[in-house]
Amino acid sequence: MVAIDYDLEFLEDGRTIELISIGMVCDDGRTYYAVNRDMPVRKIRKHKWLMENVVPHLPKGQGDMRNSMSKRWLFHYGDPRVKPHKVIADEVMDFIRAAGPDVELWANYGAYDHVCLTQLWGPMIDLPEGVPMFTHDIQQEARRQGLAWDDLPKQESAEHNALADARHNQTVRRWLAERATNQES
Repeated sequence: MVAIDYDLEFLEDGRTIELISIGMVCDDGRTYYAVNRDMPVRKIRKHKWLMENVVPHLPKGQGDMRNSMSKRWLFHYGDPRVKPHKVIADEVMDFIRAAGPDVELWANYGAYDHVCLTQLWGPMIDLPEGVPMFTHDIQQEARRQGLAWDDLPKQESAEHNALADARHNQTVRRWLAERATNQES
């Protein structure tokens, strides 16, 4: 079994979930990060929490590019990590499939992440072959082991950057797995 830990940053309003960015880390060492070029920028601008916590981690222009970027831009549209929704869907499908036939998806508080992930391809019925129909939840595993949020390893930095969060998810999942193995011994 190969695990892929992932995190999505998204805008949700209780009815819809719209992708902002995605980070994935595979046990085989591969990583994936993309920012949705098609994200609902106007809605995000009105969302105080996203503006304070997620937008600062999106790709910004470097050097002279930073000076020429419009102040209205939430992120650097020319950054190679910024991609159309369809491209992200294809690349994520390829990333998951490259892990092999026995892949597990893991996320922290992963219910919304899984819905947003599967919506890359439309309704659940259109989920591509090889993409798991569910995500294992780190918090659920922690509770199964009798742990609370405060008992888990803490993230050092870059919280709400999808790739940094995915890396931290991998750290916590592995820590939980090692703890479970040690308890069985």
